[in-house]
Amino acid sequence: MKEERSKIKSDILLRVRVLYAFFILAGVVVLARLVWVQLFSSEVAYNADRLARRIFTEEVIPAQRGSILSRDGEPLATSIFRYQAAFDFASPGLDSLKTFHEQADSLSKLLAAFFKDKPASEYARFFRQEHARRYRLVNARDTSYLRSEGWFARIMDRLRGEEYVKKRIYDTIRDHTPVNIFPREVDFAEWETLRRYPLLNWNMGMVYRLVERDERIYPQGELARRTIGLIGDRGNYGIEEAYREELAGRDGRVTRQRIARGFYGWVAGGDHVDPEDGCDIVTTLDLDLQDVADKALRRQLETQNALWGTTIVMEVHTGEILAMVNLGRNADGSFAERENYALGRSMEPGSTFKLATMLTLLDDARMPVSTVYDTHNGDPVTVGPAKNIRDSHRGDHEIDFRRAVASSSNVYFAKAMWDRYGITGKKQEYSDYLHNELHLGETVGLECLGERKPSITTDWKVPDPGVMLVKMAYGYRVRLAPIQMITFYNAIANGGRMISPVLVREMRRNGRTEERFESRTIASSIASRAALQEVYTCLQAVCTEGTASNFFRDTTHVRVAAKTGTAQITDARSREGRYYLGSMIAFFPADAPRYTVLTTIETRAQAGKAYYGGPLAGPVVKRMVDYIYNRGQDWYSRLETGGPNRYPEQVKGGDIAQIRRVTDKLSPRTSFDRRTGWGRTRVDSLSNVTITSLDAAADRMPDVRGMGLKDALFLLESRGLRVRFSGQGAVVQQSPAAGTRVSSGMTVSIALK
Repeated sequence: MKEERSKIKSDILLRVRVLYAFFILAGVVVLARLVWVQLFSSEVAYNADRLARRIFTEEVIPAQRGSILSRDGEPLATSIFRYQAAFDFASPGLDSLKTFHEQADSLSKLLAAFFKDKPASEYARFFRQEHARRYRLVNARDTSYLRSEGWFARIMDRLRGEEYVKKRIYDTIRDHTPVNIFPREVDFAEWETLRRYPLLNWNMGMVYRLVERDERIYPQGELARRTIGLIGDRGNYGIEEAYREELAGRDGRVTRQRIARGFYGWVAGGDHVDPEDGCDIVTTLDLDLQDVADKALRRQLETQNALWGTTIVMEVHTGEILAMVNLGRNADGSFAERENYALGRSMEPGSTFKLATMLTLLDDARMPVSTVYDTHNGDPVTVGPAKNIRDSHRGDHEIDFRRAVASSSNVYFAKAMWDRYGITGKKQEYSDYLHNELHLGETVGLECLGERKPSITTDWKVPDPGVMLVKMAYGYRVRLAPIQMITFYNAIANGGRMISPVLVREMRRNGRTEERFESRTIASSIASRAALQEVYTCLQAVCTEGTASNFFRDTTHVRVAAKTGTAQITDARSREGRYYLGSMIAFFPADAPRYTVLTTIETRAQAGKAYYGGPLAGPVVKRMVDYIYNRGQDWYSRLETGGPNRYPEQVKGGDIAQIRRVTDKLSPRTSFDRRTGWGRTRVDSLSNVTITSLDAAADRMPDVRGMGLKDALFLLESRGLRVRFSGQGAVVQQSPAAGTRVSSGMTVSIALK
């Protein structure tokens, strides 16, 4: 018996010794591991870093993208932040069901009244369902929740016994997944109202986080859309792309600490960097002129069933682009800003290029204006090696230089160029003059916006150099973009000084100008004074007795100098029918030019439709000339000369559309300050705008056709007239007619459609 007890005792001692040995060995291993980790391993730093990354996170605060503005400060493209409240229905602040239900019912009524999308009862039901789903009290007799905890948890609970489970009777199951409660995102102005509602005013602790998203909007719709541009999946072009970095700004960062899943709090004293919002890009575009040009061009394209067109309005002395419209036909027959034709379409210009031929003959070849050629009454003739050269009209035989310009004679200029540069073998001198003196072989400085390089030969080693010379005389075998043509004509209006066009006036940050852009001088004078004066006179004759006389012969209020042009598009041979490019370029007032206007339209020859430059492009140019004059020269003179009235804060005069405030429809420029919890606001708005009446031709009925109602009302009422109107849209009829003598108090009628 003693032996058995001794054996049992020895077995127990052996087990104890083995257990002691095991614990000692384990302790040694743990100690060795601690020494290794502390002295030789990098695991401490690694694990600490892993833990810190789970608790702390560095979040990027996006900078607000700068706006693109018109010259008056109207937003053409701007960014606004959209907000959504993501609720944590398992937040401890909502544990009191009675209080939560009271607050949720109040919030439901307010949200239903605010969004008007569904009744308050549905909001209340949604809140209660989400709260019940995300937050649950555990009942001791209800162990169904254990099934979601896994087999190991169930085994451990059974081993611990029933008493342990009873202790968990008041334990909770929480799901902190954020839930969006608004039916849509809201802007800052709406959020300023919503954040005062129950639960949203944080009266029950941290129960939600505010999610923000930056949205790019274009308040003017399609107006100047190709010029403004776009970035993203739908393309990268225009001002948006050219000034991408300046508009983007610099993102900030903030350190935040994890509170619950999906919820983080700001860490005081952390390494924070405030975002730097992007610069605002102020363009030279005049929103009203852009709108009028868009309507006029769109109407003409629809009337003539054309393919595409572009209209540009340019200030003579500053080179600033006041309007640039680009409309192309969609598949459904409508027109939209599909492509920047003004910059990106380099095509044979036709007779508008004769201006270069005129200067070449007068300035370089010293040809007398009295030189006479027989144009053969519109019959086809052979000039040098070129055959079938003809004029587009009959009635002229032997004509001089001035008559050739007015009637846009192809034969006259072909013969004159062949005699002076073809027979004499001076083709290279001709192209050198075009490049070196007239600067027609170079871009005008808008390459970043998609300007295409012109094509004017400098190498005459071609199969038919003589034919090329003759055709160049009247605008073929050369390729220029509309922006290059208007820059060339603007140089004539500017007394020979060629300047680059300007589309972006300045960059602003927080209302302060950081950089200002002005035109550069391409050439101080492109020709002699005598040649310029003669050309100037000839271009005026085009409007009084030539191809533009149908539009400007009877214009008594303003004199215009212009040139028309028509070119058959040679690269359209693969398409059915004949395609033409019709253009007109004009500057006015002729005695002291301030504005240059170009319209170019491509169309297909169709029965009953125009395809010559005058009838095709003339109505649009005429509309722009009339509108600018009727709008009032006084306002433009202030814009042109600069000074305190140049900027929108102090604009005086003009029409009522100048003080439209798109910002009234937009929220202020805001972004949510993720450190302090509330928004920071910067409003780009105009103030202190006064209006004075126009005094130009105050005793005559202005032409308000094509204007919107606001523009027409202001223009007419500024003359003391009483206005009756019907319909909506743009003015299509007026009574009395334009030019009729009117007096203060007279009643006029306008019809809109």
